[in-house]
Amino acid sequence: MYVLIRVLSTAVALWVATALVDGVDVETGTGLEKAATLLAVAVIVGLVNVLIKPVVKVLGCAFYVLTLGLFALVVNAALLVLAGWIAGELDLPFHVEWFWPAFWGALIVGVVSWLLTWLLEGVD
Repeated sequence: MYVLIRVLSTAVALWVATALVDGVDVETGTGLEKAATLLAVAVIVGLVNVLIKPVVKVLGCAFYVLTLGLFALVVNAALLVLAGWIAGELDLPFHVEWFWPAFWGALIVGVVSWLLTWLLEGVD
């Protein structure tokens, strides 16, 4: 149940990011296609965060300490760009421009998904 809540909250957070940030886009027509794309990209984002983020944290540990954790914002932006690239390789119509849209998009996705997960976990 926890994984389903995380995927749904990430999909909603991605939708909010596409609505607020120019450069983070879902290029589909109907609402159902857009929802399916956002769900698929949410799974990709989850897999990237589970498989790649721990490696980056270990390798960049000095940068995390040196910047008092602010380096995590750069890492999250890079991982969102990576997720957008993987989605493109899988022919999903999700696109992330380069750094600044990815930076703001990752910040929005992080805050909104955290908030939704926190709210939905209280429902159980």
